Amino acid sequence: MFGFFKKKSKKEILENKYRKLLEEAHRLSKTNRKAADLKQEEAEAVLKELEKE
Repeated sequence: MFGFFKKKSKKEILENKYRKLLEEAHRLSKTNRKAADLKQEEAEAVLKELEKE
C-alpha cells in the first residue's frame, strides 16, 4: 500500500538504469548509430556491475 516509501535497493537502481540505457540505444539506432553504440557500451558496463552483486 505504501510501497513508495520503500527505498530502492542498489540492484533495482542498476536494473532501471540498464533498461533505460537499452531503450535509449534502441531509439538512437534509428537516427545515430554511433551514439547508439556508445549507449550500448554504457548498458553493458552497468550489466557487468549488476552481475558483480
